[in-house]
Amino acid sequence: MRLRRIYISTDHNYIGHHGKPPGTTPMLRVPEVACVAGKGLQGDRFFDHKPDFKGQATLFCWGAYEALCAQFDLFDTEPDVFRRNLLVSDVDLNALIGEEFELQGVRMRGSEEAKPCYWMDQAVAEGAEEAMRGRGGLRVRILSDGILREETEA
Repeated sequence: MRLRRIYISTDHNYIGHHGKPPGTTPMLRVPEVACVAGKGLQGDRFFDHKPDFKGQATLFCWGAYEALCAQFDLFDTEPDVFRRNLLVSDVDLNALIGEEFELQGVRMRGSEEAKPCYWMDQAVAEGAEEAMRGRGGLRVRILSDGILREETEA
């Protein structure tokens, strides 16, 4: 598994905004992030959200990002629009649901699919929520401390 992008955000743009406009807090691309067991990614909106939270971080597949951009003609769209933390390649994220795995020495457990919500139709493109079903990413619990770093292009 290759870590291609890391994003964190200090606030929620969609959670708690039902019936209201979305928030405007950006996802910030960072070269590295500290992972804290049982809490999540330092500096992110879900850090220490609640005990044993199943979405301490979210992973998204680079291939799904590219396919969605092609499907919706979004060739100038950065991956942060999907509001996922870690963009990875060379892995089947759905196969990691319920499994322990390691990313750059940090232990994680896949808890469930990061299911797309209706906001994706507004944030990405009309029809994005449906198009993302089954490939919305993976919510994880962080099981060990460590530092994750973006891997440079080879």
